[in-house]
Amino acid sequence: MHATGLELHTETTVRDLEGKTALVTGATSGIGRAIALQLAAQGATVLVHGRDAGRAVQVIEEIELSGGHARFVPADLGDPAAGIQLAKDAGEVDILINNAGFSWFGASADLDPETFDRLFASNVQAAFLLTGALAPAKVARGEGNVSNLSSMAGIIGLAGGAAYDATKAAMSSFTQAWAAEYSPRGVRVNAVAPGPVYTGAADRANTEALGKTTLLGRAAQASEIAEVVGFLVSPRSSYITGAVIAVDGGRTAV
Repeated sequence: MHATGLELHTETTVRDLEGKTALVTGATSGIGRAIALQLAAQGATVLVHGRDAGRAVQVIEEIELSGGHARFVPADLGDPAAGIQLAKDAGEVDILINNAGFSWFGASADLDPETFDRLFASNVQAAFLLTGALAPAKVARGEGNVSNLSSMAGIIGLAGGAAYDATKAAMSSFTQAWAAEYSPRGVRVNAVAPGPVYTGAADRANTEALGKTTLLGRAAQASEIAEVVGFLVSPRSSYITGAVIAVDGGRTAV
């Protein structure tokens, strides 16, 4: 098992995304960072989205040191205008990874309206605006991919997670609706629904405890989620669209 979840065995990775450009939102840390590294290892030019230029530079340097290509596209996706501008700044994109967002857990009575609005703006509205802006060009070309980050939290009820769970359920719903809208014209849309994932030291104890509730008895490394995303946006999954793939150690299977 990977020590950090970010290492990729590039010597064995299938380079099946050569010539493709991928926009990964929230790519400067956690699962987004792992996805950026994965897609770069598969040969894609990666547009690294985030708000922290310093962290973005670190991701880009890691990609370039491995022989890949990447550039930084900053935006605060909590602002609708910034999301629309990001689509313009990105230009022609073959692969869109809707990953950006944040979580909030606690008693529903404690969630103030401003945080509630920010949660849905970042986790739901941004993905909707970006996909709406970028998908038509994919449709015009007759090919392309969108991959959404849902969660097991969008499938099962978690105490203290009512609002966050709803944002992730929305991502699964988007996936099916967009597949119906775009896939007849060549654009595949899928989602992954991770379970507990190690994404940083701050929540490691909680992640480890939640991991013990899965059938595999452990939490995932970020790279394990990224591997599935890399498959879903590659030609190897050419007959898959509208699917929400559980990558949760069996947590939602029983």
